[in-house]
Amino acid sequence: MQFINIGFGNIVAVHKIVAIVAPIKRSIQKAREAEQLIDATHGRKSRAVIFMAEGQLVLSALQPETIISRIAAEAE
Repeated sequence: MQFINIGFGNIVAVHKIVAIVAPIKRSIQKAREAEQLIDATHGRKSRAVIFMAEGQLVLSALQPETIISRIAAEAE
């Protein structure tokens, strides 16, 4: 099983990631209301939203490009 650091020591399972996008307010609000939101920003500005296979949304303070480059580096 492969994990990736999404900032501040928080990690997610790579095989559970469906998409990594810029923050979408409506999706974040719906996930918050459904208690499916995981905030891994440690109080910083959300720069990426990671959609997980089970329907959870994970907020990260890292740029989507940074997370994707980390996944690519781990795959090599």
